[in-house]
Amino acid sequence: MRGEVLLAEARVLPPRVAWFRARARRLALRTDDEFTVASATRADEVGRLLELARGRRAVVELGTGTAWTAIAFALADRERRVVSYDPTRREERERYLELAGRSVRDRITLLDRPGESGPLAGAEAPELVFVDSSHEREETLATFGVWHDALAPGGAVVFHDYDDPRYPGVTEAIRELGLRGESHGHLFVWISSS
Repeated sequence: MRGEVLLAEARVLPPRVAWFRARARRLALRTDDEFTVASATRADEVGRLLELARGRRAVVELGTGTAWTAIAFALADRERRVVSYDPTRREERERYLELAGRSVRDRITLLDRPGESGPLAGAEAPELVFVDSSHEREETLATFGVWHDALAPGGAVVFHDYDDPRYPGVTEAIRELGLRGESHGHLFVWISSS
């Protein structure tokens, strides 16, 4: 089973990201980190996110969890800077950041704040915002509102858990906002026209 997972991930992820995820999964299993094993973004979704992020140097992630996706963004492009927001600091994430290495860790900024708090004053305009935080309708609406205005021209907002019956608030918010975009599994991609 584990070999099948590794092979499937190697097909959809850049080698450095697939290698990290294999090592991180072993660490999670060895340390009984069930939260991370259950909550990590699926490899095919990470692969799609990395395609969307190609050429984009400033990425914001809303919902750090244990940082596997933030690490994947940084591993996939040595010039990319990632800012990740999460009001809940999970102690496990430091293990995975250490596993990724210093050059990756130095390009990831972790903020213990909710995504709807918006960017810090003077922060670089993000070229991609990955929304994987509260999943509630009202908070998803508020989050899009603050990041829409901060987005770089031609930037993208990607919502996770779209059209997932376990998280109806994400889909409700996207429909209420009237966003036009593309869905890829449980990812919804909206690209700014300005």
